[in-house]
Amino acid sequence: MSQLNVDSIRNRTGTGAPSFPSGATVTGVITATTFSGNITGTAATFTGNVSIAGTLTYEDVTNVDSIGIITARSGIVISGAGLTVTGISTFANDVRFRGGVIENVSAATTYTSGGALVLELDVRNSTTYRYSMVGGNIGIVSFKNMPADVENGSTVTVLFTQQSSTPSGAGNTTAATGIGTNCTVIPFVSGAAIAGISTRALVGSATTVTLSTTASDVDFVSFFVHYTGSTSSAAASYKIYATKNGGFRQGSVGV
Repeated sequence: MSQLNVDSIRNRTGTGAPSFPSGATVTGVITATTFSGNITGTAATFTGNVSIAGTLTYEDVTNVDSIGIITARSGIVISGAGLTVTGISTFANDVRFRGGVIENVSAATTYTSGGALVLELDVRNSTTYRYSMVGGNIGIVSFKNMPADVENGSTVTVLFTQQSSTPSGAGNTTAATGIGTNCTVIPFVSGAAIAGISTRALVGSATTVTLSTTASDVDFVSFFVHYTGSTSSAAASYKIYATKNGGFRQGSVGV
């Protein structure tokens, strides 16, 4: 086998690159300032960064780590492991779920503020909460981490279970202290929570949301928190609506 040692190769006229009509086989490394044409097979391995000014088309890629935006023209198919999204997702058109929607249920937390028992509901953590009454009225319902970057609405439902013994605290059963009378919204803006805002919920005309005073009864109280898109630190930018389906207990029919 012969060896050709040259500094450069040009076509016959010396004006451009030579052609290889039958192809070329290279067992070593090719270094070039530009590539033009198709590259097929496992033809290239890049150990450093690769910059592409145009469009990159690829198939059967194991992992994609993108700092910027990924655009998929023909959709995205995830065959296993599911999809985990830690930030805010925006869908321009309808969202359809073939297998139904499963809501995350969490235990509501409480703390005392100024002598009032605060029921805290983290909007970013769950959409449904459970809380078992332990005596004493709930003075404030707090909606923590309410998204307030753009106009939106969040529905949060609380499953209240009354004590199995004679209730000593019915959870705000008067109009003056009805659930939703005193609310706190802690907005989540630009990736961080800001100071809480005191407001109140809207309920049906001449009504208040109260809990059953019967032992072991279950009440479903739903809140819809609407951020209007105005100043995120203003109470007027948040509208809270409260409604209840309650007094649920085990019946004797069909049991």
